[in-house]
Amino acid sequence: MMLTTLWFLLSAGAIYAACEYFVNGIEWLGRKFRLDATATGTVLAAFGTALPESAVTFIAVVFGHSPEQRDIGVGAALGGPLVLGTIAYAVVGVALWGNRHRLKRPNALVKVDNARLARDQRWFLSIFAVKCTLGLVAFAFKPWLGVLFIAAYGLYVWRELRSAETASEEEELEPLKFQPHADDPAMWRVATQSVLALVVIAIASRVFVTQIEVIGMAFGLSPHLVALVLSPVATELPETVNALIWVRQGKERLALANISGAMMIQATIPSSLALFFTPWLFDEPLIVAGALTTVAIGYLWWLFQRGHVKARWLVPVGLLYGVFAAFVAWHLA
Repeated sequence: MMLTTLWFLLSAGAIYAACEYFVNGIEWLGRKFRLDATATGTVLAAFGTALPESAVTFIAVVFGHSPEQRDIGVGAALGGPLVLGTIAYAVVGVALWGNRHRLKRPNALVKVDNARLARDQRWFLSIFAVKCTLGLVAFAFKPWLGVLFIAAYGLYVWRELRSAETASEEEELEPLKFQPHADDPAMWRVATQSVLALVVIAIASRVFVTQIEVIGMAFGLSPHLVALVLSPVATELPETVNALIWVRQGKERLALANISGAMMIQATIPSSLALFFTPWLFDEPLIVAGALTTVAIGYLWWLFQRGHVKARWLVPVGLLYGVFAAFVAWHLA
């Protein structure tokens, strides 16, 4: 148990340190590609941090040798958006509220493109509603609909890049960690730092998830409870850590864009893989996860479309994950 605890702490520390390098590198990458802060978060950062979770789904549904193993992939495709739509947004709210004095924002007003984020919530809700509906019915050509989810993500990326009218010049960038004395670091150094940081994040995240599973078993938690409740939180840790780092720097636009973009990936790419290789039928916990995710995103859409969001208004959405955890514990009792 001591060795497990040590690996747990080391992997968590490695994730945080690698995320520091990743957010620094991805900001410079966005500057090099002349993307605004929102597009940098929704496309570049989100694609990088969502890659490990998508790999979990891919391995489970393609190489799984039993229905139970493939169910892990389906659970990951539902659990990721639920964590991001509840815990990750709540963490941004808590972090911004806690840093309001240091950032000289006594009202802790969230400075984002509210209309753009509200539009992202609408996109997600539309795709997620189709995704959940497909999980309730069975028909012969359902696997072919996975292509539509891939196309939907491609359309989302195209729209985000078209919306990026200017580079994020208004965002003050810290020096590139791989070239700290350069005002305009070399592209190869920016790319190398970002890719290496992502590799460390992926490896450390896998170790972290494994230790979470071992610790859960040691405390007598059922494997299903660990898989449905704890593992999704662990796999979405990079996005949450990125958000903490960016909020600490007063860059909540990047933090929320990263979460929003990662949610769009989770709503499309893992779902398409699961549709291709599994029956994609939901049991009770997955139905509840889908319903709670819909409630969370509906609330967030309502907040952002109002055009005036304070940090503390993001916090209550995190309670919905507690509701899900309580339901799963009761269901498995």
